[in-house]
Amino acid sequence: MMKKAKKKNKKKALKTLSPKRETPQKKKLLIATDNFLPRWDGISRFLSEIIPRLRYKYDITVIAPDFGQSSLDDDESVNIVKIPITKFRIGDFKPAKFHHRTIRREVKRADIVFSQTIGPIGILSIFAAKRNKKKIISFIHSIEWELVSKAIGLSLLSKYIRILTKIIARKIYNKADLLIVPSENIAEMLTWQKIKTKKKVIHLGVDTKKFVPTNNKISAKKKLGIDPAFFVIGHHGRLGREKDLATLLRAYILVKKKHPKTLLIVVGEGLDSIKKKLKSVPGVILPGSTNNVVPHLQAMDVYCLTSLTETTSLTTLEAMSCGVPVIATRVGFVKHYIKPRINGLFFKEGNSFDLANQIMYLMKQEVLKRKISLEARKTVEKEFSWDKTAKKIEETIEEII
Repeated sequence: MMKKAKKKNKKKALKTLSPKRETPQKKKLLIATDNFLPRWDGISRFLSEIIPRLRYKYDITVIAPDFGQSSLDDDESVNIVKIPITKFRIGDFKPAKFHHRTIRREVKRADIVFSQTIGPIGILSIFAAKRNKKKIISFIHSIEWELVSKAIGLSLLSKYIRILTKIIARKIYNKADLLIVPSENIAEMLTWQKIKTKKKVIHLGVDTKKFVPTNNKISAKKKLGIDPAFFVIGHHGRLGREKDLATLLRAYILVKKKHPKTLLIVVGEGLDSIKKKLKSVPGVILPGSTNNVVPHLQAMDVYCLTSLTETTSLTTLEAMSCGVPVIATRVGFVKHYIKPRINGLFFKEGNSFDLANQIMYLMKQEVLKRKISLEARKTVEKEFSWDKTAKKIEETIEEII
């Protein structure tokens, strides 16, 4: 009996030991995030590119909401700790529950905390790291007070939510040892908002070997069952209020009145109310969420970013990498990497008439469209690389440790 008991205890001990943690030569990096796969957004895509590039250098644990099974769950070199999500919604987003004990445990085991958000997981991780004297790096993926207030979409509440979120963000970000920002203008904006923590600019990247231009637009359209005679307007991303897809839809309707052979593809998932509105208009294609958006991007004649708030907009860079001419709002870093009539075009935020006119202008200007396509690809190849991003993040972590 004693022998059996010993064997049982040994088995239990083996279950609690995680082989991913037994790498003493590596520093323990805790990535705390309120956005994660399979929920496909900018932060999730950032982590899906960065984690595989950092796992050889660090013993990585990711603490994230449980949105379901993800591709990283089967990765033996990464430890994933999932927190149950609430039933409460903010726009199209369900936050994680406040699991203080789990988060404190993971923070204590870490050498450094790399936070991605200031939701329940991000906030608790930063507070726990501060209490346990752990180094904290926060990556600024979005301007939280703009994102939350616009995602809710209630005009009476949004003003107060914006003020409250700004106060919380200031308090949380000032606890970090370093903020990584995707552009200089974001760094300046945070400093202006009395966020005094040191900031470092690291641009996001694009997989330019995956996101490539098509050699045959006709064939690309046929693969999706689209008549090549149709002009395709496109968008990729979450169907959230802050994306202002109503402006895109109105612009599409205006274009289609003058050019009946026009389609609109909107790739992504999100609010049912937005999906319902899009589905109600003839000629709108909604493929849903996909892990491989490249075939859809390659079939587009023009890509439209109508967002009211962005920092970098990975989806825009990916469209540019595929050689798709972009028409965008002047938001975040987008207004710096897009050069009007060189590698893209701008339109006035919320103005569907201006967007429609820009689309119809490109329809007629085939030479300019081709030039923008080539220059867009060159911009991404020259300035945006995931390998460079990961290398700079690694160097930054080493400096902080």
